[in-house]
Amino acid sequence: MKRRTLNMTALALWAQSTGWALADEPFPSKPVKVIVPYPAGGVVDLQTRAMTQGLATELGQPVVVDTRPGANGNIAAEAVARAPGDGYTLLVSAPYLINNPLIETNLRWAPKDFVPLARFSMSPSFMCVPAASPARTVREYVEMARRAKPMLQFGDPGTGTTQTMSVEILKTTAGIDLEGIAYKGAPPLAIDLINNTFSMSVLPSSVAYPHVKSGKLRALATTSSARSAQLPDVPTIAEAGYPEATVISWYGLHAPASTPVAVLRKLDAAIRTAVQKADTQSRLVSAGGEAAYLGTDEFTRFVASDSQMWERINRMLRK
Repeated sequence: MKRRTLNMTALALWAQSTGWALADEPFPSKPVKVIVPYPAGGVVDLQTRAMTQGLATELGQPVVVDTRPGANGNIAAEAVARAPGDGYTLLVSAPYLINNPLIETNLRWAPKDFVPLARFSMSPSFMCVPAASPARTVREYVEMARRAKPMLQFGDPGTGTTQTMSVEILKTTAGIDLEGIAYKGAPPLAIDLINNTFSMSVLPSSVAYPHVKSGKLRALATTSSARSAQLPDVPTIAEAGYPEATVISWYGLHAPASTPVAVLRKLDAAIRTAVQKADTQSRLVSAGGEAAYLGTDEFTRFVASDSQMWERINRMLRK
């Protein structure tokens, strides 16, 4: 009996290490938690919920979206880094996962704590000013910033976000000084921008679009590499004269590094099917983005390439 117990224990450990669950506990056998590092109602939260509805159907289990904003995404990242590598706790990833280790010290997590799972969407962002602003182009805003005393302020949705990094690049390439006012995400920031509390912010489309359409904000440029179908008359930041400030906002899922390969493959297959569905793609568009699926292998290569780009940008910003 003792030997049999030991054998069963060894079998269970082997099953866990290789990703094969025991017959009575197939993956997933309980709800999967997806932790979002930004506030509820923001673009990352909305994009995630648009995808996880379909993911829950494919997995046959509830997918619980848990928003844990704060510390530029580090609170959520640390929580998932410390979670068991069993596939039941996942992190919504974006460029902050690359940028934070490049620009912050004493982080309680590291990129090696995670493994890329899949990318599911991309989203444009817009450089916006209050409707009452005299600036109608990016160049006019730059000239206004050069003349301003004291320096103009901009809304900062979070260090390491593509929106804030685009502003930092613009400051360097245009040779202007701007003071950042920190917020925990874009939704509360947009209200203060409308009220002319500061002069400008780069906002994700899900937050910017309704205010631009209503006339409360003016979009000077999109920071993406192509014009947005939502606001086709708004030029790209490259067309506006500052191509270096072009950034891509992407959203994916990372898992704890110890997650078994077989579990990652099952999750990846479910994400792929969910993102390919027409209703998921429609929800992503309504949430201010577009489907942009990359499987585990492709996503891993994409993250490596994106990391090299952001390393170059951060070296430029430090000069």
